[in-house]
Amino acid sequence: MHDTLHSIRPWRQIDRRKSRRIMVGDVPVGGDAPISVQTMTNTLTTDVPATIAQVQAAAEAGADIVRVSVPDEASSKALREIVRESPVPLVADIHFHYRRGIEAAEAGAACLRINPGNIGSPDRVKEVIQAARDHQCSIRIGVNAGSLEKHLLEKYGEPTPDAMIESGLDHIRILQDNDFHEFKISCKASDVFMAAAAYQGLAEATDAPIHLGITEAGGLTSGTIKSAIGLGNLLWMGIGDTVRVSLSADPVEEVKVGYEILKSLGLRHRGVNIISCPSCARQGFDVIKTVEKLETRLEHIKTPMSLSIIGCVVNGPGEALMTDVGFTGGGNGSGMVYLAGKQSHKMSNDQMIDHIVEQVEKRAAEIEAEGAQAAAE
Repeated sequence: MHDTLHSIRPWRQIDRRKSRRIMVGDVPVGGDAPISVQTMTNTLTTDVPATIAQVQAAAEAGADIVRVSVPDEASSKALREIVRESPVPLVADIHFHYRRGIEAAEAGAACLRINPGNIGSPDRVKEVIQAARDHQCSIRIGVNAGSLEKHLLEKYGEPTPDAMIESGLDHIRILQDNDFHEFKISCKASDVFMAAAAYQGLAEATDAPIHLGITEAGGLTSGTIKSAIGLGNLLWMGIGDTVRVSLSADPVEEVKVGYEILKSLGLRHRGVNIISCPSCARQGFDVIKTVEKLETRLEHIKTPMSLSIIGCVVNGPGEALMTDVGFTGGGNGSGMVYLAGKQSHKMSNDQMIDHIVEQVEKRAAEIEAEGAQAAAE
């Protein structure tokens, strides 16, 4: 289950678009680097303890990169402290104020999220690019359907994929004219069709790494679905080097959803992938409550592995064959535990949760030891 076995199962093959590789701090983005997961803090940046706590929680959930908004000078000062405590590279979100971009680079941001077109004259843009260069800072060009340049809106009549692509290529030209190439680009829209079309056009027009996102996607349920459709389709096409799921929810939820999208496509593996049935009258135990408890109890496991929790023997044994640990509901208040795809032993329903957690932890330790041994050899 850890190897996606593309050569054996060609229908699972995703051919990633060839892009240049850049660095966001110590995280590679693009080329053949793993697709990184991002989120953004929603605390006041000037509330340093709250922002640091949120960055750390996001990193613990698996975020590779975290973005922090830098709207004023006080936030630039706070950023310096936040960078010092952050376990992951930070992207400074800059809008309109070119000074904030320079301050953020000086404060230790790993990347600046800017629109070169909306931070002033060419000379000011030059200054920001110079600051990024001086402090080994990459840049993300952030095109957004909701804030396109006036001349493009006049030209196209409304936000369109072509308008977004043109905006992105104009911004790329500004950086390239200044001999700056450590950049990635996004072209986000809240409309899934527009975002997907713009990203496809951009993917053909540039070899820059692409930051994927559906902006203002909505609340936890609707935003997750919208992001899974939009990002899932693009990732399936091989487009995208780093992702951010935008939800009106805790940033930790964004990270979880981002990982789940990547896991479902076999593009990234982290933690326990629980395969469970929706439950029905055939179930031998309460599947829904059990899965809910296991999700919480297994959050600490970082090792990529699979667990099947199936209510009865219709699909249970078949699913268990394909997972590291499995539990299938049976009769008389007990079910069958499977280890490495084989029937192992019976376990009573009232002790199953603790027992499954124990088995998963044991298997995770084995997988880690096998990995360490292979690396040593």
